Amino acid sequence: MNLMHLFDISLKGKKDYVGLEFNQQSLSFGQIDQRSNQVANFLIQTGFVPGDRLAVYLENCIEMIDIYLAAIKTGVIFVPINILYKEREIGHILSDAEPKKLIANGAVPGGFDAWQLEELVKALPGIKDTPIDSSHLNGDSPAAIVYTSGTTGTSKGAILTHNNFISNGLNLVNCWQIKEQDRFLLSLPLFHVHALGNGIHAWLMSGCKMKLLVRFEHQKAAEEFIQFKPTLFFGVPTVYIRLLDLPDATAKLIGSNARLFVCGSAPLPAQVLEAFQEKYGQVILERYGMTETLMNISNPYYGERRPGTIGFPLPGISAKVVKPDGSVAHVDEEGEVYIKGPNVFAGYWKREQATADAFVDGYFKTGDMGVVSADGYFTLRGRKSDLIISGGFNIYPREIEEFLLEQPGVKEASVVGVPHETRGEMPVAYLVLEPTADLTAIEAACQKTFASFKVPRKFLAIDQLPRTALGKVQKHLLPKP
Repeated sequence: MNLMHLFDISLKGKKDYVGLEFNQQSLSFGQIDQRSNQVANFLIQTGFVPGDRLAVYLENCIEMIDIYLAAIKTGVIFVPINILYKEREIGHILSDAEPKKLIANGAVPGGFDAWQLEELVKALPGIKDTPIDSSHLNGDSPAAIVYTSGTTGTSKGAILTHNNFISNGLNLVNCWQIKEQDRFLLSLPLFHVHALGNGIHAWLMSGCKMKLLVRFEHQKAAEEFIQFKPTLFFGVPTVYIRLLDLPDATAKLIGSNARLFVCGSAPLPAQVLEAFQEKYGQVILERYGMTETLMNISNPYYGERRPGTIGFPLPGISAKVVKPDGSVAHVDEEGEVYIKGPNVFAGYWKREQATADAFVDGYFKTGDMGVVSADGYFTLRGRKSDLIISGGFNIYPREIEEFLLEQPGVKEASVVGVPHETRGEMPVAYLVLEPTADLTAIEAACQKTFASFKVPRKFLAIDQLPRTALGKVQKHLLPKP
């Protein structure tokens, strides 16, 4: 089986039904199928073959869905790139994945050569929408390579197969009771697995109607919710915190139309869940997933959605908490969360050793610390590494620290996450400097090099970094910013 067997339930089985809204445009499932067939035939005519990589640097748009489906149909491996990334980050992904082409809408930071989306759109009217034979693809065929930072700060590409996406999508549709009658509002970025692996796949596998937004905009949120009347919404904690700012009457109206609000990509503060329930009359369903594994664990659709927890392992997935000595932790005893199941990725692109190091007896080591209650609810305690999660985006300090150490006048550098009211955490840089160092220039260099969410919000000069006898920085001893 491949993804098209499930997508075709909607694309062909519901071809006359309106399946997608974007801005002022509405498309039936049949039109989406035809558009993606055109793009698929264009890729074939330009020399793409199964296994080639196609990188995409685009904000949310219908064409991104067309391109993704075309890649799935042809066996081309889809490589989405975060549109907040800059030259250094984009260059690494392009050199590592070696895509045959990069598609963008405008200039790419660093001046990398790209097919312009406008050129593709202009070429399509002359391309036939002949259906694509995808029968040569199977569950083990790679569907996408999605890049995620490793604990060393080196960005690695997670190979996600058709089977990974199939098992994940079916679990979400079944466990979260997603039906064709649902109205799904999607504002998450399609370059992220939260929107791609969860949102797009749940939409196509269920046959519901979806409205795609370019992005979540706080000022327009009420209008979008009231006009579309979604029954289903996926968000990150930052989004739910923003939604608490809406007037009570508006919130009640939005909540009365909705069936399910889902939150992930970063921990949801218990007080936000409780405030949202009081204001919207809906209990947010918090779940847990990763780029490498898609969805692992979820609070139940039916039953208690316990604040501060991520719930139970999804069907077909085995999860356990493992202590440093390799033994399974007891109830409420902390350890690292290990995951095993058909959702777990095939490995890191071109990194055999990193892949081998990530598994123990078939279990993927998530790097997340957690505990399990007596009645089976999992609760995360934080990252085993120094991962910072800001607004749903992962930030690994070492990547920033290494860059800071390249700057004139920087002798030592340490980056940590500090609590932030709306984004969960924000990075702060501690620097040991030479007298000639210029903090303003250092900050400007970071802003030029990194995506905005990675740029430290404060740069603090200190006399020395606290270290162990072996030279490891004791980040917990750094002064509060």
